[in-house]
Amino acid sequence: MRTKGKRSEKINVVTLGCSKNIFDSEILMAQLKANNFSVEHESDSEDFDTVIINTCGFIDNAKEESINTILQFSEAKENGWVEKVIVTGCLSERYREELELEIPNVDSWFGTRELPRLLKTLKADYKHELVGERLLTTPVHYAYLKISEGCDRPCAFCAIPLMRGKHISTPIEQLVEQAKKLAAQGTKELILIAQDSTYYGLDIYGERKLAQLLDELSNVDGIEWIRLHYAYPSGFPMDVLSVMAKNEKVCNYIDIPLQHINDEVLKRMRRGTTRSKTDSLITQMRSENPNMVIRTTLISGFPGETLEQHNELVEWVRTSRFDRLGVFAYSHEENTHAHIYENDVSEDEKQRRVQEIMDVQEGISQELNESKLGQTHKVLIDRKESGYFVGRTQFDSPEVDNEVHIPAKDVYLRIGDFAEIKITNASAFDLEGEVVKG
Repeated sequence: MRTKGKRSEKINVVTLGCSKNIFDSEILMAQLKANNFSVEHESDSEDFDTVIINTCGFIDNAKEESINTILQFSEAKENGWVEKVIVTGCLSERYREELELEIPNVDSWFGTRELPRLLKTLKADYKHELVGERLLTTPVHYAYLKISEGCDRPCAFCAIPLMRGKHISTPIEQLVEQAKKLAAQGTKELILIAQDSTYYGLDIYGERKLAQLLDELSNVDGIEWIRLHYAYPSGFPMDVLSVMAKNEKVCNYIDIPLQHINDEVLKRMRRGTTRSKTDSLITQMRSENPNMVIRTTLISGFPGETLEQHNELVEWVRTSRFDRLGVFAYSHEENTHAHIYENDVSEDEKQRRVQEIMDVQEGISQELNESKLGQTHKVLIDRKESGYFVGRTQFDSPEVDNEVHIPAKDVYLRIGDFAEIKITNASAFDLEGEVVKG
């Protein structure tokens, strides 16, 4: 058993799931620090007193990871290595009553909007003056900026409204103030996140204000890239496209989860769109901004998806030639509308369909990357590893997209700086390049 010394309480925050959870953990950590706690993120040491686990409850794999992490620290508590285990986030919001019964060794459970109550449990105060203050867990040169919370969409497969509640936009002036604070710390890239970024502003301004938000954030000194994630296709605000085309600080990049293309599947998914509308949107995006890179995600094996409907999706991926694409195997989630359907596509068949789509996308990605050979791109340097500086172009988001590898043996680059890189080699999902000498 670890022997406690006389020192202030030390807290380890562990984050699971998506970028929205990362943002929430960073807010939590800033509050803890302001209350004179010693706080670390995913610490490798064993000298912390309390662990706070920010969980994900989105799909089966994420839920399993969250539960395993809770059990790991619960066992550590039993063995005397940690004094308190606190669980927050989406899994706790969604399954709190069941989890309290199954894992009684956890000290406290909190949902996604209970930060003040969590702090009170630790005898800490919620400091209202810290609005927007965060302890970044990302490299300081890029940061996630959550522009809204929750979602009003009725998608049949999605449990996010159960865990995050209704859509609430953060006012523009507050987001600009947060961006200024981040820029003062050295942040150069803002990655805008939300459950549904295209809905931004409707609830507080009575109209979509995403384009205005992009423009106002671009006026913040020190911010050089603004990247847009999680745009919903139905009701997409088309004025965003002109801002993206004209404003040099707004990356020619959009993450727009389309989920499927077959009309019947889209109807059962309750997506509020059709193949015709989706194709029209993509065509208009590419027409108004030919330089735009489109990233999308799809769901394979949704209840009732026939082989013919899957094949339609495969051929659509082949002809649409998305720059970035990911595929999830459908997860049958309790209390969602889709849970009333029979989960009639086997897990093996779901995985086969996922792989078939990704095999098509790999070929497309290889061709698109090879077309960049000889081109010069502005690259933001994220890190150095294994003899390479590793960075990204404006067309790539961290963790999920392409990276550019620059051999470090003959050049020195600073992490967080931009460099002009000539592309010299290309694989399906990464690029290699060399510094263009001035």
